Amino acid sequence: MSVTLNAMKREDHAKSTTKQLRNSGQVPAIVYGKEKASKSISVDSMELLKTVRDEGKNAIISLTVQGDSPVDVMLHEYQTDNIKEQILHADFYIVNMTEEMDTTVPVRLVGEPENGVVQQPLYEVQVRAMPSNIPTEITVDISTHSIGDIISVADLPKATAYQVTEDEDTVIASVLAPNTNADMEGTEETGEEPEFTGEAQSEANAD
Repeated sequence: MSVTLNAMKREDHAKSTTKQLRNSGQVPAIVYGKEKASKSISVDSMELLKTVRDEGKNAIISLTVQGDSPVDVMLHEYQTDNIKEQILHADFYIVNMTEEMDTTVPVRLVGEPENGVVQQPLYEVQVRAMPSNIPTEITVDISTHSIGDIISVADLPKATAYQVTEDEDTVIASVLAPNTNADMEGTEETGEEPEFTGEAQSEANAD
């Protein structure tokens, strides 16, 4: 099910007008699509931010531009001010709900490994799917993994609704032995290999 968002047409592109627009709680934006002329619009900042947080960046949005019929769009790109927690500009892409499309989907690691610490170099993967079948995220349970294990694209859960198009050998995460300053100091003083104890820590990023 798509979420709805209303937009106003934007004619004046002067910097002063754009600043006033943001100060009034609106986000300047563009909506465009294949064989579609782009339109300058503005949307409510809080509504857009709520949509991104609740539905994810791959949500299908039913966008109604002032005076036009609703169109199905995805939030293609957006610029943020992390200090003020504001979206500064957004690009909406008109999607064809009957055609597959390529996009990126976040990968989230869940659970903790049996030992060691997790290093995750890849946080998103490319997928191909019908717009309505694009997942919000792909989760991987790492609770049965331990030091030396590698999680690759081939280890992602299998799905029929979408296809992951990344190379299967691409590494998503690996479980490494802890390596802290305290460990290194202990090694220098005693000349012995340190013993690693305690609970595993996870450095997996949740986006």
